[in-house]
Amino acid sequence: MDFSTRTAAAEAVKADCIAVGVFAEGELTAQARAVDAASKGALRAAVKSGDATGKRGAALMLRGLAGIAAARVLLVGLGDRKEFGDKAFLEAVRTAVKGSGPAVKDLAVAAADWLPAGRDSLWQARQLVLAAREVVFRADELKSKKEADNGGPERIVLVLTGRDAAVDHGLAQGTAIAGGVELTKRLGNLPANICTPSFLADEAKRLGRSHKLGVEILDRRKIEALKMGSFLSVAKGSAEPPRLIVMKYEGAGTKGKNAAPVVLVGKGITFDSGGISIKPATTMDEMKFDMCGAASVFGAMRTVAELKLKLNVIGVVPACENLPSGTAIKPGDIVTSMSGQTIEVLNTDAEGRLILCDALTYVERFKPAAVVDIATLTGACVIALGEVNSGLFSADDALAEELLAAAKAAVDPAWRMPVQDDYQESLKSNFADIANIGAPGKAGAVTAACFLARFTKAYPWAHLDIAGTAWKGGPAKGATGRPVPLLTEFLMQRAG
Repeated sequence: MDFSTRTAAAEAVKADCIAVGVFAEGELTAQARAVDAASKGALRAAVKSGDATGKRGAALMLRGLAGIAAARVLLVGLGDRKEFGDKAFLEAVRTAVKGSGPAVKDLAVAAADWLPAGRDSLWQARQLVLAAREVVFRADELKSKKEADNGGPERIVLVLTGRDAAVDHGLAQGTAIAGGVELTKRLGNLPANICTPSFLADEAKRLGRSHKLGVEILDRRKIEALKMGSFLSVAKGSAEPPRLIVMKYEGAGTKGKNAAPVVLVGKGITFDSGGISIKPATTMDEMKFDMCGAASVFGAMRTVAELKLKLNVIGVVPACENLPSGTAIKPGDIVTSMSGQTIEVLNTDAEGRLILCDALTYVERFKPAAVVDIATLTGACVIALGEVNSGLFSADDALAEELLAAAKAAVDPAWRMPVQDDYQESLKSNFADIANIGAPGKAGAVTAACFLARFTKAYPWAHLDIAGTAWKGGPAKGATGRPVPLLTEFLMQRAG
């Protein structure tokens, strides 16, 4: 799908279809009014008759209107004008793309005045691309017969009322971010018999070649040499060998304010059975999504490289499977982390923190400006925040505010949760320095973040628990690509 701009009167744009907007009150947007005037009132007639309601998600196709260069006019409902915000805009774009129909290859979108309060044309163009690409994304890579729809328009033109260079910039940003989101979705959706730790390592090498990233893959022997006993303990139950994947983007060189890298650490459990503390069978198939944190690091690294940000970014992914076997770690076992801290493993299904803690110690060598880890870490976060907000944990107020601002700008919401020393009490162990879980049923997402915090004293750190936002279940089952938009916005702001 290609995106471009055209500065022209909406009624004069030649296309298979042009989408214009109408609010629920029956008010046509300015560009829609121009089309209505040129067509001698055809749009107002549709509104007056009740055929075009203006409700969010509603659309009406009008064909062959006299005085209109486009073959079709799609009247898109924008909802209540007073309530028109980010979500309404995104829904309007999705409605336009879905409603254009299989015969439409060139779709013009006259959305100059579909602008939510507080947003600018760059934001609008970027979000238009993301919303349109979301509609046409297909998860049929492994199907013998592909889905039998048209896949949406081939070209989308954003119709402008005047020249605006920011729009072209926004379209370019949106295209790069959408590419990262789709890579994240693809990796997340792949089954665990294909997307193994070794597969992810090979994927990193491919990404390195295509996007000029430095890539280093550490195998079991090198991981052992680093004394990552916590990470390795999780991998013990599987025949699949673990991998520590390191990807480096150097956009700022070795000197200057952006020389110290931002490090993204993604949880890469390519399948999580729970280990000896095995999960219930119902929906266990969804545990292929337990590497969505890793997938989001891949997506963010691809996006950063395509945007050519003047920033150094490093992506680190500890990858392994968590399975039960005769060699698997057992409840009550004690392991030694790379930091030297010993950990009593009370529950083998709390394995994400066991691989992340060693990765968080490993990244100290990069002397990072900031570290953000991303993980489908706890069911407790799903209970607390549902599928709307990712959980954001950080003791660093400045870093937390940066990420919250990025989440808002990217329409990829997050909610700040506590990570206080008072919660550390529940992680005490009689036999080791720390237990891997806190008191059952109490603040599970918080104690998981507090566990990780013990390994992050050397740098500013934040943790994103995406257990509720990384994928959807049920009929809409599939990876969402979140929080790639949030991460990318954060990195773009860091790059200035």
